[in-house]
Amino acid sequence: MAASLNKVFLMGNLTRDPELRYVPSGTAVANFTVAVNRAYKDAAGDKKEEVSFIRVVIWGKMAEVCGEYLAKGRPVLVEGRLRSRSWEAQDGQKRSTIEVVATSVQFLGARGEKKESPAGQTSGVESIDLEEYGGRGNVNTPPSAGDDEIPF
Repeated sequence: MAASLNKVFLMGNLTRDPELRYVPSGTAVANFTVAVNRAYKDAAGDKKEEVSFIRVVIWGKMAEVCGEYLAKGRPVLVEGRLRSRSWEAQDGQKRSTIEVVATSVQFLGARGEKKESPAGQTSGVESIDLEEYGGRGNVNTPPSAGDDEIPF
């Protein structure tokens, strides 16, 4: 019997601010789209760029953290699995999509504005251990470059 594997890693930029909402049970869910670029050369040797827009869904405390700290343009590294789903739209048409259900999101790059982390930190690496909140994995934010930091 062959084994199966459904694992995705994406690195790109958010196309808009995350949408954070709560399901009736009180669980948080956030949706956002990541733009992933691919540069290549065509048969004639000309440089081309292809952009894919990937929808990401994340649940629980991680969704709340993403809703609070992520914004349009922010680079992220997403780990998760692919899920396909279909539904009937209000106009009666059948719709379907493939999306990433994230298990981990790492915030890359500098933050636009300094916010205090849940641990009360304002500088250094911000690491939120979601195990203590019943989540899975970590959401990490690298520090913003300060005046006294070496720029390389």
